[in-house]
Amino acid sequence: MNVYHYILIYLGVMSLLGFIMMGIDKAKAKRHSFRIPEATLFLIAVFGGSIGSILGMYTFRHKTKHKSFVIGMPAILIVQILIVVAIILSPIEIVVFD
Repeated sequence: MNVYHYILIYLGVMSLLGFIMMGIDKAKAKRHSFRIPEATLFLIAVFGGSIGSILGMYTFRHKTKHKSFVIGMPAILIVQILIVVAIILSPIEIVVFD
């Protein structure tokens, strides 16, 4: 496996986590239970879970009326895409030892 595989696996796991957390928070909101802090939802997105968080927002119709989420989550995704593209186009070879 090369570094790109590790990046994809990491982003996939974080996106799944972001999706699940949006679903859990929506369920807790319906039950008027203790909620997941918005900062936690954003941190999951920042650490690679933005795609799953966005999918979770619209799948569960959760946080879609909050401008900070509607604008912030796609902004985080754009930055992450730029970082991945920069890594791919970088002339520096990243070696991962298996």
